[in-house]
Amino acid sequence: MTEFLQSLVNGFGQGSIYALLALGFVMIYKATKVISFAQPALMIIGGLFTYHFTREFNLPFWVALSLAILCGALVGMLVERLALRPMVGKPVFTLAIITIGLDIVLRIVANRYIGSQSRIVEYPNGGERYSLLGVSISQQRLGLIAVTAVTVVALALFFRHSRAGLAMRATAIDQETALAQGIRVGAIFALAWAIAGGLAAIAGTFVAAGAAGLDQNTWTIALKALPAIIIGGLDSVPGAVVGGLLVGIVESVTAVYQPTFAPWLGTNFSLVVPYALMFLVLLVRPYGLFGTPEVERV
Repeated sequence: MTEFLQSLVNGFGQGSIYALLALGFVMIYKATKVISFAQPALMIIGGLFTYHFTREFNLPFWVALSLAILCGALVGMLVERLALRPMVGKPVFTLAIITIGLDIVLRIVANRYIGSQSRIVEYPNGGERYSLLGVSISQQRLGLIAVTAVTVVALALFFRHSRAGLAMRATAIDQETALAQGIRVGAIFALAWAIAGGLAAIAGTFVAAGAAGLDQNTWTIALKALPAIIIGGLDSVPGAVVGGLLVGIVESVTAVYQPTFAPWLGTNFSLVVPYALMFLVLLVRPYGLFGTPEVERV
C-alpha cells in the first residue's frame, strides 16, 4: 500500500509539470486554433532563465523564477509577433509547421548555452524531505504542486473576472465576432503566447530544479503534454490539468508495477503508456474528457 501511495505522490508531482505545459498548449489553441509545437523549447529557455538568474546574478530562487516567467512571456510574445502574426490567414496546418521550425531553432540556441553538462537550479532546501504514513515527498515537489495549484486558480480567476480573460474567451469562440465587438484579436494572440511562455518557464524551472537538471534531451519531457491535452480536450483548461495529472500518475504507477506484473511488455513501457491511455480515451470520447464536440451543419 505504501508503495502504491508513493507512486501516486510521485506521479502527481510529475503530472503537475505536464499540466503546466498542457495549459500552455491549450492557451494558444483556444485563442488561435493552432497547436503550438514550440512549447518544448519555451520550457527549456524558461528553465535556463532561472538558472542564469540564480547562478550569474545570485538571485533568490523565487525572485529568479518571477523574472524567468516575465522573460518567458516576452519570448512567447516575440515569437508570436515576429514569426506567426505575418502568417495570419494562412492554413492552420502551415502555422503548426512553423511552430515546429521555431521549436528546433530555439532549442539549438538553448543547447549552445547548455553545452555538454546539465544545468541544475538550486531549489531552497530542495533536498529536505517530509514523510507521512511511509510516503516521502521532497520540498521541491511540494513547491511544484503548490505553484501549479496557485497558477490554475489564478488562470481560472483571470478567465472569469478580468476583461482580458473575457476577451480571450470571446476570441476562442469566434474570432470574427470578437473583431466586430471591438476586441483586438492580434493582442489576444500575443497574450495567449505570453501566458504559454510564462507557464513553460514555470515548468522548465522545476524540471531544472530536479535531480537531472536541464540537458540537451530534456525537451522530450514536454512531449508528454501532447497526450495530456488530447486526453483532457484541446480547448479545455480543466481538461489540461486533469490530463496532465492523469498522465503523470499513470506513468508513475506503470513504472512501479509493470516490471513485476507484465514484464513481457518490455522495459521502459511507462514511456509509452501515456499514448496508450490517449488512444483508449479517444476510442470513447473523440474530443477528450472535457473537450467541446464540434457540430457542423451541412
